Amino acid sequence: MNATDRTPADLLRSALAADPSRPLVTFYDDATGERVELSVATFANWVAKTANLLQGELSVEPGDRVALLLPAHWQTAVWLLACSSVGAVADVGGEPARADVVVAGPDALEAARACRGERVALALRPLGGRFPVPPEGFLDYAVEVPSQGDRFVPFVPVDPEAAALIVAGAEHSGAEVVERAGADAERLGIVGPGARVMSLRGYDTWDGLAAGLYGPLAAGGSVVLCRNAGALDEEALARRVEAEHVTATAR
Repeated sequence: MNATDRTPADLLRSALAADPSRPLVTFYDDATGERVELSVATFANWVAKTANLLQGELSVEPGDRVALLLPAHWQTAVWLLACSSVGAVADVGGEPARADVVVAGPDALEAARACRGERVALALRPLGGRFPVPPEGFLDYAVEVPSQGDRFVPFVPVDPEAAALIVAGAEHSGAEVVERAGADAERLGIVGPGARVMSLRGYDTWDGLAAGLYGPLAAGGSVVLCRNAGALDEEALARRVEAEHVTATAR
């Protein structure tokens, strides 16, 4: 994290400038056996494409609310940073009826229909695959995002003091997210570029977001994000810690 970083999108730009090839997010889904590793450069490319989709195709403006009805997942992390890039408010688990745009996983499509604005559906399939049959009334993210540009420039500069994130009912500005992320990274033991935290937490609380995305990003570290890890015993978790060179664990 640099002294000039005031928003989560700034943190990503600093990480990209420092070392684009290092791992940033390693994702496991223990219900499907999926494992995917994204370098800073690959993650940033997904963020740029998603931000272009938000700004160019969905006409999202700074201050618009984007309800994210998504689990802890690498694509959710992409959407959180894309919202920050545009200046939109990422409302994690937010009420679709109050949102300008809703982004939903396959288990939340019915709830998402309450949104009167644009609706985007994520299949959450391995390798970012699309729905076999696109859900009616939704854009399929996996269909829409590949054609978007690889570089993103916001139409207007993002205000660090404006609302950027709502989680568990609490609103945070971009500057507050950055400040808290840095403090929580130290508390979690995510210190230095080699730090690697394994998070078993969901994204529905600040603690889950701090361990599973913002803390590692602020500290120059990386995260091993585990979904559906409840069935793993201690021995299996220990093997993962060793294989992934984990330096801290958040449960």
